[in-house]
Amino acid sequence: MSDDFDHRQHRYPESRYFEDLVIGERFYIPSRTVTDANFAAFQTVSGDNHPIHYDVEYCRERGYPGPLAHGLQILCFTAAGAGNLAHVIGDSLIGFIEQSSKFLKPVFPGDTLYPSLAIAALTPQRTTGIVTVAVTVHNQRDELVLTGEQKYLMRKRQP
Repeated sequence: MSDDFDHRQHRYPESRYFEDLVIGERFYIPSRTVTDANFAAFQTVSGDNHPIHYDVEYCRERGYPGPLAHGLQILCFTAAGAGNLAHVIGDSLIGFIEQSSKFLKPVFPGDTLYPSLAIAALTPQRTTGIVTVAVTVHNQRDELVLTGEQKYLMRKRQP
């Protein structure tokens, strides 16, 4: 046992606050290849059972090479905590308050996704601020498959 260890200090660097963020600043989320396990996990969590997402033959009969990922399944890949944004803002985050998205291209098992977040707007309030984050997800063919926005309520630095 080490006398100089304090588990309360075992944290990421000091949190950045609303005023510390810059429009255009990017936060990448590691790329991931979508697998059949992702489809099964999403079906378990969501309860979705439409065959377009889970029945290979149903999809082939409709001209698709395999099941299509549910849009919300792809949206999950944009979770701020999956990359470094949540760690950068840390304790200054009050809450995730809004989300919108457009699903532009189908995603199939075997596709590799590249999510990215970028600060799009900073709306100051009295003691807090709203951070608007532009969200994109591209596939391995550099096609944009999802675009959207997320909004976070953050603390300002105390004077």
